[in-house]
Amino acid sequence: MKIENKMEVILDKRKKINLNDDYGIQKSWNEIIAVLTENEENTIRYLENCSKEDLYWISEVFEDIAEIIQSKELINCLRRLDKKFPELEMTNDIDIAESYTENS
Repeated sequence: MKIENKMEVILDKRKKINLNDDYGIQKSWNEIIAVLTENEENTIRYLENCSKEDLYWISEVFEDIAEIIQSKELINCLRRLDKKFPELEMTNDIDIAESYTENS
């Protein structure tokens, strides 16, 4: 299954999880992380074409993805997306994600 299809299913479920359902949220995050750490090139391509809303939900796990992938290209992609969608206020999440790639 293509990354876009996998992520559509996961994000549809994530959007419906109750804010207080910590277990459900964590499970959803784990699924997002698993898909987005399979292949760096596919992940970057996916993120570059992602909708603003989907990017908002994915930004919850930027740090985890960056820590696993350990890629400056990924951070550069996230920075471009931050400029494209400043209203998502992802800068802090990206700064943290970048710190995980620098400390390894």
